[in-house]
Amino acid sequence: MSVSAGSFDVAIVGAGVLGLAHAYVAASRGKRVAVIERDTRANGASVRNFGFVTVTGQQRGESWTLARRTRDVWAEIAPKAGIAVHHAGLLLTVRRPEAVAVAEAFLNTEMGEGCGFLDAKALKDRHPQVAAPAALGALTSPYELRVESRDAIPQLAAWLAEVYDVAFIHGAAALKVSEAGVETSRGFIGAETVVVCPGDDFASLYPERIEAYRLTRCRLSMLKLASPGFQWPAALMSDLSLARYAGYADLPEAAPLKARLAAEQAEHLAHGVHLIVVQSGDGGLVVGDSHHYEATPQPFAKAATERLILDEFEKAIGAPPPPVMERWTGSYAVASDRTYFIDAPEPHVRLVMVTSGTGASTCFGIAERTFDSLLGAQIAA
Repeated sequence: MSVSAGSFDVAIVGAGVLGLAHAYVAASRGKRVAVIERDTRANGASVRNFGFVTVTGQQRGESWTLARRTRDVWAEIAPKAGIAVHHAGLLLTVRRPEAVAVAEAFLNTEMGEGCGFLDAKALKDRHPQVAAPAALGALTSPYELRVESRDAIPQLAAWLAEVYDVAFIHGAAALKVSEAGVETSRGFIGAETVVVCPGDDFASLYPERIEAYRLTRCRLSMLKLASPGFQWPAALMSDLSLARYAGYADLPEAAPLKARLAAEQAEHLAHGVHLIVVQSGDGGLVVGDSHHYEATPQPFAKAATERLILDEFEKAIGAPPPPVMERWTGSYAVASDRTYFIDAPEPHVRLVMVTSGTGASTCFGIAERTFDSLLGAQIAA
């Protein structure tokens, strides 16, 4: 495909969830948008995750604010795009007094507004099928949404093409960005503004800019289990999540819990295991996950790590896991000092990367900031 210069207002490189979020924000502001994707469909981290739009537990401050905004956009556009929300809310069950203390401290912050806590009796009365005998209660949140990523991403793209006339150029590798647009393996795409959303590709475009952020990659392992035979109440998490998600883990009250977990579940922590369980439209459960860090993660997932995930499932739920139906790994970019960045390698270009595995939860808020920064640059010029 060859498109003449100036054909589009905005060209976006990457059709993952972050690229699609930028396409939506630009198109909804009246821009003519093209999305350039090297694969025939999104095939990376955007479809290899929980589809769990998470607010509660996101890092305090900017990340939490971006997640609140992104959740609201998902809630608005999902029904328009035909994207099913399979369930909503969060149920974070706790089974240690130290975990209860973290939940209570969280509820006393601004992030806890609208959230609550069920004691052991209330948890058992309301959700007996996921109330383990050891559970002391559960932190609850109404904010979270669950979509099926492998369906939601192509549905979102199809809706953008149909309703906003976004052009999708698949099977085209972006080779170079110039003042006039993007040179691709299938021809030139003309555009006044370019947004590069490369996922965990550190080498193709602006490698020197990416290198400055000192990124590495995280490999996660996930499972799909057979249906448990009942409707899952909400996205479910457990004690280990309180030590991993910065919105909880950064609270001073989390220190005793971290110490106890280090003594009791050191192997889980060594493999970055914590628990998220969500339910799909077919009743199956998507479960994970683990976290291993390496510049180029190997694609091999060890059975021992899977056993750790399922061990935490059984401890948190109080019942053996259903049979495993599917397994997969994913890889995403991570940084030690930031959850995302918007870089400006050229006045008309923005390089945007989520560096915390929170793309589905923060993408729309980040995209709005990207175009606000471009508008500000244009005004300044």
